[in-house]
Amino acid sequence: MKLTLADTKFLKDSISAIADLVTEVRFKVTSNGLELVAMDPANVAMVLFTLLSSSFIEYEVKKDTVIALNLNDLKQVLRRVKPADTLTLENPDAKLKVTLKGKSTRTFQLPLIDIEEREQKVPDLKFNVTVTTAASTINDAIEDVDIIGESVVFSADEKAFTISSSNDLSTAEVELKADDETSIDAKEETRSKYSIEYLKKMIQGAKLADTVTVQFSKDYPLRLDYTVKDKMQLAFILAPRVDND
Repeated sequence: MKLTLADTKFLKDSISAIADLVTEVRFKVTSNGLELVAMDPANVAMVLFTLLSSSFIEYEVKKDTVIALNLNDLKQVLRRVKPADTLTLENPDAKLKVTLKGKSTRTFQLPLIDIEEREQKVPDLKFNVTVTTAASTINDAIEDVDIIGESVVFSADEKAFTISSSNDLSTAEVELKADDETSIDAKEETRSKYSIEYLKKMIQGAKLADTVTVQFSKDYPLRLDYTVKDKMQLAFILAPRVDND
């Protein structure tokens, strides 16, 4: 295989976000694109990533290929990418060869690793609530409620989507009304709680896409989707936090 990117941020920023959740991953390279499905070690979060073949300026794949590697190694290399660089991925001799071309040509070779051949199944989820809004708006809301608590409550009805957090003494609440920027589809009034620690890692997807789609149901997994048409999709699924009291 030989894959060359001119717009490197789609790979660089995606890997930066994914590496905060998972360390060892299997990339599947097909005629469609570069794909990854991975679960974090605690089985709390799943990440789904596709970098479509149409986002590359050169895309040669003779057959479906699986590349397993330590994501932190790749993240360190991608930190060296300069804005004007092109990036090429190849897989000679059981290694991942990363070539950065700009004013100079820099080459890195990373070892491929063995990961148990257990394919992650993406759950078939049905949601009561779908909200699409500016990714930056969700980021601001999560950062606002983060100063109060360790978990966040998402609640919605047909008129508003609310993000809130509380502790013994304080509360924080951010309400988004349906408008030109925010669409809300709520089948019924719905409330669910999630970990802020995980959400803070996932909302890095805002570096890649201007909008985010948020889907959830009562005490049910949350799904966040960041999509750039004809380029990439980065999605996260997060298990709910269910109170025992």
